[in-house]
Amino acid sequence: MPESQESAPLDVTQALRDAENALRDFIASTLSREHGAQWVDKCGVSSARVLQWRDRQAVDESRQKTGVVDERLLYYADFYDLPTILEKNWHLFTEALGDLKTCMVFLEELHRLRDPDAHRRELLPHQKHLALGISGEIRTRIVRYRSRNETSRDYYPRIESAADNLGNRWVPSFPPRQNTCVLTNMSLRPGDTIEFVVTARDPEDLPIAYSMSVGGLDAAWQSSPNLVLRLTEKHVCEVVRVFLRIRSPREFHAARSYDDEMFFQYSVLPPRRRNSHLDEPPKTL
Repeated sequence: MPESQESAPLDVTQALRDAENALRDFIASTLSREHGAQWVDKCGVSSARVLQWRDRQAVDESRQKTGVVDERLLYYADFYDLPTILEKNWHLFTEALGDLKTCMVFLEELHRLRDPDAHRRELLPHQKHLALGISGEIRTRIVRYRSRNETSRDYYPRIESAADNLGNRWVPSFPPRQNTCVLTNMSLRPGDTIEFVVTARDPEDLPIAYSMSVGGLDAAWQSSPNLVLRLTEKHVCEVVRVFLRIRSPREFHAARSYDDEMFFQYSVLPPRRRNSHLDEPPKTL
């Protein structure tokens, strides 16, 4: 028992983060579909609020000149901006998220719970369960919506996001199945290592298995969402697609042997040639 109590705060922190990220991605994708590239200016918040988001993004860019900056503007919005956006555009979200009043209560509770968690103040046991329950419910509603639109069934697990250690990230589009890949435009070489992390959810909270393969071939399954690929000479090719797949323990799946997939595309160049003249012995006069 003590061991499970020690791990609970980490679980709650991750649950809150995953729910918030899933909601931000869902909002951005839905509004982009409805309003196009200028959706931010039509999302329902004031221009002053949007300007604050852009200022935060600019500050982040100035601090991370040598790092990776998140290009998703909604990730620079305050959490309390999300209910405002949803309420102003509820007709676009009701099919996925259900009743407006219930959703607003969920978000109000999450906003209240995430502050003490963010400041490392220990939540009480009932607060942890509440945070896990509401976070799971929000993610499940979005996953069920995607699964239902893709397969006519609402019980298949779905990938919520996938990222590599090179700064590339994938999130699903809405309506679903409009994008299933990230074309990185990156050229790598044998010896490079790519690390992936996948966020996924099953609507019935069943455990999820993860796999990674180059070229879409069958690969081993594992329980960890962290996958690592070390490139070798056999991967040298102009187009290298690394498929990330998930599946539930159910007998039947949305696809033949898995439930959802996406892929990252890279180019793997041949090994660098050694400078031949440096290898030659020095000439004597």
